[in-house]
Amino acid sequence: MQELIIKLTENLSNFRAVDSLVQESLDRLKRDAQRANRALDEHTPHIREELDSSLTSLEKLSRTLPEIQTHVADIRQIYDSGREKAKNLVTDLEWLNTEWHGRWRVIIFTNHSPVSWRWKALMRILFTVTFITFAWITWVAISGVYRAHRQRLVWGERLMS
Repeated sequence: MQELIIKLTENLSNFRAVDSLVQESLDRLKRDAQRANRALDEHTPHIREELDSSLTSLEKLSRTLPEIQTHVADIRQIYDSGREKAKNLVTDLEWLNTEWHGRWRVIIFTNHSPVSWRWKALMRILFTVTFITFAWITWVAISGVYRAHRQRLVWGERLMS
């Protein structure tokens, strides 16, 4: 019997400990439920207001987005055309800053000079005529010197006139 009383007392003590733990847990759950309900009551309207304002902002942005996109496309087009104009101006300035001899060489010997095809043709024809003339004069002079050397003509003080 004594043993039964000890076990009963021990079990009763354990039961009270478990009961107090369950009561504490239940109190915590009630407190957390009250906090959750209060947060739900207080924060839900604020969250809904924020959601509504966000939706109105999104609707407004969705209406203005196509207009903004057209403005951006126009700005991009203007920027690209300005960049092309700047590149063309830099190319023109580089061409104008080259020396006359350099421009002349580019016009005559290359196809990528920024002048008209008529100007290229004129410069090439003039170069060809000048080159042929100087080549002919050089040929005549060399052939005369060769003939004088072959015929043993005297040079210097006794040059035939």
